[in-house]
Amino acid sequence: MPVQTSVRPPPSPLASQKSGSDFAKLSKEITAAGLMGRRPGYYTARIAAVTALYAGGWIAFVLVGDSWWTLAVAGFLAVVFGQVALVTHDTAHRQVFRLRKASERSGRLAGNLGIGMGYGWWQDKHTRHHANPNHAELDPDVLPDVLVWSQDQARAAKGLPRLLGRSQAFLFFPLLTLEGFNLHVAGVRALANRTLKNRTLEGTLLFGHFAVYLTALFLVLPPGMAIAFLAVHQCLFGVYLGSIFAPNHKGMPILTGDDRPDFLRRQVLTSRNVRGGWFTDIMLGGLNYQIEHHLFPSMPTPHLRRAQIIVRDYCRDLGISYLETSLITSYRQALTSLHQAGAPIREARAAAALSKA
Repeated sequence: MPVQTSVRPPPSPLASQKSGSDFAKLSKEITAAGLMGRRPGYYTARIAAVTALYAGGWIAFVLVGDSWWTLAVAGFLAVVFGQVALVTHDTAHRQVFRLRKASERSGRLAGNLGIGMGYGWWQDKHTRHHANPNHAELDPDVLPDVLVWSQDQARAAKGLPRLLGRSQAFLFFPLLTLEGFNLHVAGVRALANRTLKNRTLEGTLLFGHFAVYLTALFLVLPPGMAIAFLAVHQCLFGVYLGSIFAPNHKGMPILTGDDRPDFLRRQVLTSRNVRGGWFTDIMLGGLNYQIEHHLFPSMPTPHLRRAQIIVRDYCRDLGISYLETSLITSYRQALTSLHQAGAPIREARAAAALSKA
C-alpha cells in the first residue's frame, strides 16, 4: 500500500481557476514565519563540506593510483559530483547569494569548472521547467527527446522515442547511466547558441574541466583503467542525478495546451514530495520537498521542512491534492506512468504483427 498523504482533490484538479490570491495568502504566511530569510551559516558549512569532499576524493584518487580500488573512488566522486550539482542548483535559485552576479559566478565555477555542466544552458532549461512544470509543450523536461511522457506523445513518436517507448519503463534506470555524458554534451552544444550569455567564459570553464579531468585520469592511471574509471564515475553520476530528480514530477499529471491552473495549483498538482529523514534531505539535497521548492524557489533548503507543514495544511484547507510518498513508491509511480505512456506504441506494434500473420 503506497505511503502517501493526499487531501481531497477538487472535481477538476487541472482546470484553470481564478484563484491567484490563494498563493498570495500562502506567501504572506510563509514570509511571516521567517522562512524566506537567508541562511549564510548553513550554506557556508554546506559548501565547505562539499568542497572538502571534492578535494578529498581527488586526493584519494592520486593516493590509490594504479589499482582497481580506484573504481571505489570513482563511485565516491560520482556522489560528490551530484552534491556539487545540488549546490549549483541552490545557487541558481539565489538561495545562497542575494545578488545575481555572485550567483552566476559561483554557479559557473561549480557547474562548468567543477563538474563539467553548462551552467547557462542548464539555468535556462530549469527556469522554463519551473514556470510550467509537466506541461507537454512548455516544460523541456517532458519533451519527447528520448522517452515519451504521455500517450499523446507516444502516438506521435518517431525515431528513437518510438523505438524505446514500448519498453521505456524497463530502460529508464539503465538510460540514466548516460545522463552524465548527456549533461556534458548539452553544455557544449549550447555554446553554439549566440543567445547564451558569457559564451566565452562558459566555454573556457567547461573545456578547462574536460582538459584537467582527462589529463588527471590518463596521467595517474594506465589507459584501460582510466577508461574504466571514467565509465564508472560518469555512469554512476548520471544514475545519482536521475534518482534525485525522477521522484519530483515523473508520474504526476501532465498539462497540455491552455490547461494552465493558477500558480499555486500548477506547482502543487504536478509535484510530489518524498518522505524521509535527515539522510534523505542530504542525499536529495532538499528536493524531496519538491512542492515547497516549486512554490518558493529561493527559499533556503533548511527551511523547506518547516514550510511543508504550512503548505500541506493550507492545501488541505483549500481541498488541493498534496502528494507525499516514500522514495520507493515515487519510483514505482514514475515507472508505472512511463509504462502506461508507452502503451500506444506497444499496441501499434502488436497490431502490425497481427496484420502480417
